[in-house]
Amino acid sequence: MQHSKTTKKLGRTKSHREAMVKNMLRSFFTHERIRTTISKAKYVKRFAERLINFAQDKSVASNRLLFQYLQDRKLVKYVVDEVGPRFKDYKGGFTRILKLGTRPGDSAEMALLEMVIKNPKHIEEKSKAAPAKKEATKK
Repeated sequence: MQHSKTTKKLGRTKSHREAMVKNMLRSFFTHERIRTTISKAKYVKRFAERLINFAQDKSVASNRLLFQYLQDRKLVKYVVDEVGPRFKDYKGGFTRILKLGTRPGDSAEMALLEMVIKNPKHIEEKSKAAPAKKEATKK
């Protein structure tokens, strides 16, 4: 019997949905936040929480489970070495969803999925990479 075995389809086939989730997880751990629709953010949040929980345990089995979703050895190493220890005192609630309003094109409800604790090094690298704005001088 298939009691309580349903999942959100998100208007996609199973293979497309799995590929989308893996892609969004890679983007999420690379940038530590992603902007997407609310339904996709809620769907991906389950997987992101589970992967951060795996990253807290530095075992070969957890690395292999992370690699199944992320499929990038450098990203797995980053998640285990940087993200996992950041949440060592947490038992859950590693991510949050912030509602952003509607998208202009199709009025879809947008959301920001981000980590609760941000990496200060990651923020500094982004601010250094952004070019400084020149002030206009008046004559």
